[in-house]
Amino acid sequence: MADEARDTLRVLGIAGSLRKGSYNRALLRTAVELAPDGMTIEVYDRLREIPPYDQDQDAAGQPEVVLDLKRRIREADALLIATPEYNYGIPGVLKNAIDWASRPPKDTPLAEKPAAIMGASVGIGGTIRAQLALRQAFLFTNTHPVQKPEVIVAEAAQKFDAELRLVDPAAREFLRQLLESLATWTRRLRGGA
Repeated sequence: MADEARDTLRVLGIAGSLRKGSYNRALLRTAVELAPDGMTIEVYDRLREIPPYDQDQDAAGQPEVVLDLKRRIREADALLIATPEYNYGIPGVLKNAIDWASRPPKDTPLAEKPAAIMGASVGIGGTIRAQLALRQAFLFTNTHPVQKPEVIVAEAAQKFDAELRLVDPAAREFLRQLLESLATWTRRLRGGA
């Protein structure tokens, strides 16, 4: 039983959108549903509570919600980020969470952490630019994202139903493949198969 618990990959899922009807939050729920055997996904739900990054506040002591985020990242074997794209970039709330979690740089729980990135958007470009911007931020934190497959759910309104269930077969298959790749990548990085 102990070996089974140790072999189970714990993934922390973060949706970079606060909106209740967010396609990215729905994409994360679909990931929970499609998680392969040996993987559990915990969805982080406190993004809206994180205050704007303030170096003075950081120096005086990080807020409890930031310490909780960092603890959850540290305890997770990997991250799964679902990001919308705002003005060709990462939403401010997601970037803000990364900024807090990256401090101090020599002790960030993001260092060496495997990650997978995905995103959904109503536009035809999906979240291509936001995902690239997130990969760029992960260069600084030395976070290791999976490279393929890319899960970019463009024209999301046509791929989710009225209850925000991902019904597009191709998108579901890409997401399933991404989760399998994340599992393989995470085990490889920690010295497993």
